[in-house]
Amino acid sequence: MSAGGAVGEETVEIRGGVELPALREHIELRTDDGLILVGELAVPADRRPVATLVTLHPLPTHGGFMDSHILRKAAARLPELADLAVLRFNTRGTTSPRGTSEGSFGDGVAERADVAAAMAFVAERGLPHPWLVGWSFGTELAVKYGLEHPIDGAILLSPPLHRASDIELARWAHSGKRLIALIPEHDDYLRPDEARERFAVVPDAILIAVDGGKHLWVGENQTRRVLDEIVAVVNPAASPLPMEWTGPPA
Repeated sequence: MSAGGAVGEETVEIRGGVELPALREHIELRTDDGLILVGELAVPADRRPVATLVTLHPLPTHGGFMDSHILRKAAARLPELADLAVLRFNTRGTTSPRGTSEGSFGDGVAERADVAAAMAFVAERGLPHPWLVGWSFGTELAVKYGLEHPIDGAILLSPPLHRASDIELARWAHSGKRLIALIPEHDDYLRPDEARERFAVVPDAILIAVDGGKHLWVGENQTRRVLDEIVAVVNPAASPLPMEWTGPPA
């Protein structure tokens, strides 16, 4: 931290675990099959959000949860920097510092109800312009179930396309819902050339090949690239994101 801006304000370099101002609320989602899922809603501290990110985390059997770093940093930064609401939650059977969601891992099938519970919460709260933001396993849920809900579109981070079939993917073609996929150059599962073949069934999808990118988007440069791409789609007026923030000290 260093002094800057108006008297009493400080300038913070935005990186790592920096958490900018927002209203953060522990929430519970209730599924149609009777489970309680734990999560958090972060919204701008002093204004209405212009859009909403409904985040879907990586594979819980391989360490994915609502605090997976890209999603945690989206919630830490984007309410303040881009006027976005960010909803994070643990899918069934998943544990994080926030707590454990009821139920057990459903291999992307039972989680259909988890997505529906999140979208019901968005509707209940009147959160505007919802977008699904899936990462790895979360992209499978977005592709398979996103079109069942009133969303503006979906942003896919490192989509493996293991559980989502070509038929399910093709339903996005001419659906009126935008589909954007960030494909890391060095992804472990789906790299840019193969992704272009798989996404050919959705001619209006936007594929963004990220040079040097890896499946887990490790490092501040990759984090910034991902968050910048999300904001450029959802609220382009806030893009590119700043590298510093000036405001009252925490």
